[in-house]
Amino acid sequence: MAETDKSPVHQGRDGWLFLIGGSNRVMDRYRGPLAQWWLLRRWARLIAARASRAERLGIRYLHVIVPEKLSVYDHLTDGLRYVPGHSSARQLAKRLGRSAAYLDLLAPLRAERDGASPLYLRTDSHWSLEGCLVAYRAIMRALSATPPADIATRPRVREPVVMDLGEKLPDPPLEDVERMAILREAKRVKTGALLAAYEARGRAAELHTGAHVVYRNEAETADPRCLVLFGDSSAHFAPFLLTGFLAESFREVHFVWSSSLDWSYIEAVKPDILLYELAERFLARVPDDRYDIDTAARRAMPDQ
Repeated sequence: MAETDKSPVHQGRDGWLFLIGGSNRVMDRYRGPLAQWWLLRRWARLIAARASRAERLGIRYLHVIVPEKLSVYDHLTDGLRYVPGHSSARQLAKRLGRSAAYLDLLAPLRAERDGASPLYLRTDSHWSLEGCLVAYRAIMRALSATPPADIATRPRVREPVVMDLGEKLPDPPLEDVERMAILREAKRVKTGALLAAYEARGRAAELHTGAHVVYRNEAETADPRCLVLFGDSSAHFAPFLLTGFLAESFREVHFVWSSSLDWSYIEAVKPDILLYELAERFLARVPDDRYDIDTAARRAMPDQ
């Protein structure tokens, strides 16, 4: 399947599926350095401004981009015409390579891509448990934090599931997806009003932007710092990906599903660390950081 086909999914080698279309126009992230220059310049300025504002508040800011599967597993795309080296994640890393506010996840993921366990799900747009672990360890190193010694050996289960790219095919394939019971010490101590409303209706799986939770970890071995994470589905409010790993590592972790920051919330919590996670495809839009968690929740409440 060529990138000119109407399907948003490209079928690569050995059952690997790649998102190439959709509302975020994924292939635009590979249009070349010149085509992306203004957009990435705006992102670089935003990251610098966020880091400066956080520093004035006594907060460490760290910004990470979750690379597209196209950026990591380009050797499995089988004939898709694009230049992986033009990826937005790679270009942003070149711009901000010396900034303490930016952590490049593309390099460690590409370095580990040929290991025994795939770092992304074959039929989904998201990273796998192993890919998330690679990123988590890189984040912990950047924050001078130590992961729990047994974090990679927590109980795991596998189940066959039709994933987000697979379901777009005429004959949706099943993929054995591995999940980990990450939480042992951390507990969810607060649930935002919007997520609480969706959970009460049995519709939590439908919620994305606006989900808000707080985890607390009283273990003596937990890093004593408080971390606020603004992120997306690669982190998630449910503790089976990045949020779960961080909750098991730090005393307190706040997760807000939003690409735009709520500075009033940040100033009220006064965390030690402000972590921002975003999938590469969402670099298409530069946020204005005028998000308000409570206002957004009231506007997005589900119907009775």
